[in-house]
Amino acid sequence: MAQTPSNMLPLGTVAPNFSLTDSLTGKTISLQEAKGTRATVIMFICNHCPFVKHVNAELVKLAKDYQAAGVNFIAISSNDVEHYPQDAPDKMKQTAIVEGYTFPYLYDDTQTVAKAYQAACTPDFYVFNSKLQLSYRGQLDNSRPGNDIPVTGSDIRHALNCLIENKENLTEQKPSIGCNIKWKQSRP
Repeated sequence: MAQTPSNMLPLGTVAPNFSLTDSLTGKTISLQEAKGTRATVIMFICNHCPFVKHVNAELVKLAKDYQAAGVNFIAISSNDVEHYPQDAPDKMKQTAIVEGYTFPYLYDDTQTVAKAYQAACTPDFYVFNSKLQLSYRGQLDNSRPGNDIPVTGSDIRHALNCLIENKENLTEQKPSIGCNIKWKQSRP
């Protein structure tokens, strides 16, 4: 199992805009439409990664716990579906239904959104404030497949609580670790 860390986009970076197709509804959703009033969590995930499978239940719980507080969640898959067909939009829809996602699961066919965010792995997390300025990036928590640490979402929960309470997040931000994004092979 490859372990690729986050690139750790600089704090304060304004969220790059995007419009992507939601695998659940087939509708195009923009960042401006999907952002939260208090905060926006953008997650680069995919269907087949064991690191994402390990945290899926917590992603759903996290969203349910914070959506009423004005925090919106957006999941994006940017993997090359030609070489990883299990990450194709029809399979994304199935995953979203089975896992009970209460947030859009968008498909980044051109991989331009992943590149704009400097996403490196799945899962890769970004928390933006109400002005879409990056306030947190990195891991969900210290749990990884096989390390016997419970999945709690503690790092993201702390970041969101700081935003909601208008407090500075002084906690060290650790990179997420996961499978590398499956980049398309450039053609000559």
